[in-house]
Amino acid sequence: MQKQIFPIEEDIEPRGFSWVREPDFTPPGDDGGVDACLAHEFSLPRGGDLKSLLEVFLENIVNTVNATAGIVQLTPPDGRDLKIISSTGVSLALQTEAENCIEMNCVTKQATPKHPHIQLADLRSRNLSPHARCDTCRFVSRISAQLDASNTTLPPLGTLTLFFDQDAKITLQTLDTIAAFAKILNSTIEHIQINREAKRVELLKERVEIANDIHDSVAQTLTYARMKISLLRGAIPSDIERAKKYINDLDDALDIGQRNTRKLITDHRCELNHSGLPAALHDLINEFHSHHSIAIEYHNHLIDLELPLEYEIQVYHIVLEALTNIARHSGASHARLFVEQRFGYYVFTIEDNGSGACTFTPVEGHYGMKIMQERATRIGGKIDVRSTAGLGTQVQLFFTQPSLDGNTLNE
Repeated sequence: MQKQIFPIEEDIEPRGFSWVREPDFTPPGDDGGVDACLAHEFSLPRGGDLKSLLEVFLENIVNTVNATAGIVQLTPPDGRDLKIISSTGVSLALQTEAENCIEMNCVTKQATPKHPHIQLADLRSRNLSPHARCDTCRFVSRISAQLDASNTTLPPLGTLTLFFDQDAKITLQTLDTIAAFAKILNSTIEHIQINREAKRVELLKERVEIANDIHDSVAQTLTYARMKISLLRGAIPSDIERAKKYINDLDDALDIGQRNTRKLITDHRCELNHSGLPAALHDLINEFHSHHSIAIEYHNHLIDLELPLEYEIQVYHIVLEALTNIARHSGASHARLFVEQRFGYYVFTIEDNGSGACTFTPVEGHYGMKIMQERATRIGGKIDVRSTAGLGTQVQLFFTQPSLDGNTLNE
């Protein structure tokens, strides 16, 4: 069963402090400027199987009911602002207009008692509201259908919205058709999400079993060997100096083996949220907020982030390590996490407004900057750290879209 996600309840907006701007990102080998801006503007959007399927459904329903355009928005893990995952009849340049048309405070009414989750809105009534955000809108009306989860205790999956640029005759048959398409979209979205979750659960279970095997064999053997070395150190009667050297060398080697084993066990026992990385990061932010007095923000700009499990685990641990260092060493009052896709890269930015100490020192149970870099390397990524005294620290992880070879990590 899908884990229910609860949003951060307290107001975590910055008080007495405001960020100057959103994080910058310059692709490797690029010095920014005009070329970087053009690369970002014309980079192709990434999408998984869900986005592609929704586009097919959208094209069919738009043509069936003679709409001008349509979009599907999904509910993010925090349950707040809906985000567009798929659209048809709406160019990238017009997506902002479509979003504004959705948010406008227009005259809205329930379609019929038979379809309580379908709403009709006359966009020409926007002038009646002083809060209208779209002064010039080519659409004259919209129909919105809520996409409900089969489990009624969970929040809605999202919304299907159809736009019309001329007066349309909305009949009961039209509403029945939209309701039928909405049910198909519900089933499609849930089917894909449940399949992803089931696959993730199975893979995580396998990793836990591997961790248990490591713990029951290698880890216990190393612990036993180190105990025997302690006894050996007190039992050797002669040539003490040479014996001590050999014992110390062996003890150091076993210590390294123990630490590496603990690291393997920790990695394989990763308690990642079964709903995926965005939900896991949301849980992480909630936990950070509940345990520390540092105000923290979470900005996820990717509504359907699908990565191989190995990628998700490494990203999760890198973000966890960065947040741990903020809590222990930064002296910050505010921190934030951005999840974005820019210039063809997935970009995860963690930053704070602390002292800028940038102390990623190895601590028992945490592995410092070196391990973070190693984790990034495993998924073909890199980490860029910027730290200025008195201005805080920024840790930025970035990697390209996983290839087909990368997806085999989920097999």
